[in-house]
Amino acid sequence: MPTRILSLLILALLVQDTASAQSKVTNQRVFDTIPFIPEYGKLRREKYQAEPATSGRIMFLGNSITEGGDWKKLTGDTTVMNRGIGGDVTFGILNRMGEILRHQPSKVFLLIGINDIGKDIPDAVIVDNIMKIAAAIKSGSPATQLYIQSILPLNPEVEGFPQHYDKQEHVLHANNLLAEACKKNGLIFVNIHDLFTDKKGLLRAELTGDGLHLKPGGEGYAKWVAYLRSKKYL
Repeated sequence: MPTRILSLLILALLVQDTASAQSKVTNQRVFDTIPFIPEYGKLRREKYQAEPATSGRIMFLGNSITEGGDWKKLTGDTTVMNRGIGGDVTFGILNRMGEILRHQPSKVFLLIGINDIGKDIPDAVIVDNIMKIAAAIKSGSPATQLYIQSILPLNPEVEGFPQHYDKQEHVLHANNLLAEACKKNGLIFVNIHDLFTDKKGLLRAELTGDGLHLKPGGEGYAKWVAYLRSKKYL
């Protein structure tokens, strides 16, 4: 075989091997699964873990949007537990299920996913993780009633909006997938997204200071709790 033809065959095989290797990498889980502000998350987890184990209480579980709610005051129930951690993602919730389950809560109101979207974690992975959280609660605390809440809308038109969250189309898609998954698995899906939208489908500007979070102590949280009560979830 002429040397030139042999060289071309070797080159073709090398290119094929490289392409094969690259396709394998793209099929792996290469997205970022670490919560935002992990140092703060560690402090919050340690604080929660240091609290005595309780049982039969209502728990609000999620990220900074949950953490920002004064749920005791909002619900009028001083035993309500806030298990929100700023910057948390679905992987973070899965990693702290032990601390959650030790309390054997009567109800869990879960809101998680926007930080995953901010990290470009695929919508289907977000929903799959939420289903894993639901399965862990069902298995580890079977008396707990779980309420899976939709991801809230965004408003990139508000001054100071963090641009890496400007992915409203993923919020809508993830919520649709989440509603379908809840229906398929017999879980309660709570659409709170539409409570907070304006005529353009964005988070109402008067309810937020940055287009991402609800204002602490503001109308948004009161509206949220009133809706849960109207549905007889609280």
